[in-house]
Amino acid sequence: MINEQTTDVILLKNYIEGNEKALEFLIKKHQSQIYNYIYSKVLDKAVSDDLFQEAFIKVIESLKLKTYNEEGKFLPWVMRIAHNLTMDHFRNLKKIKIVRENDDFNIFEKKGCWDNSVEQEILIEDLNNNLNDLIQELLPEQKEILIMRFFYKMSFKEIAEDTGVSINTSLGRVRYAIVNLKKIIEKNNILLTAYEN
Repeated sequence: MINEQTTDVILLKNYIEGNEKALEFLIKKHQSQIYNYIYSKVLDKAVSDDLFQEAFIKVIESLKLKTYNEEGKFLPWVMRIAHNLTMDHFRNLKKIKIVRENDDFNIFEKKGCWDNSVEQEILIEDLNNNLNDLIQELLPEQKEILIMRFFYKMSFKEIAEDTGVSINTSLGRVRYAIVNLKKIIEKNNILLTAYEN
């Protein structure tokens, strides 16, 4: 019997075995968090709707092709898909924003033609990639929990449920992970000045 308390692992298993209703429960369960993440980046309802749907199309394709192998980590996996689609959207926007001057349009009269938020998103993604390299040096449980908390914006309650530990343990791991990450950054003499821009 499927209900709101059914775990992601069981819902995925049911869906793969042919129960379409299980996917509906999965989408409803995580819809708010995934959609809000996308919307917080693009600030456009229509685009957010499209990217949200595209994310779950990719999820369905992966499940049908049996390429999903991150058991117990469904939400972080979908959030990563949503993040990648959002970054692709910004890159595509940047590519198509090439404007030619003509009689009706003067390029010098158009303010804000290049969207700073796109530049900032790409800068932050590059910085995140550098941070990802440093995060690899953390203990596996600290690395996992740091990514869940700061990259996928999961609450400590969600982290505790996904990792099978108490909320206090997840809090402690995040705290130790941040302390250790600071040590790694200092050891490598890295200045994370990009966040200040």
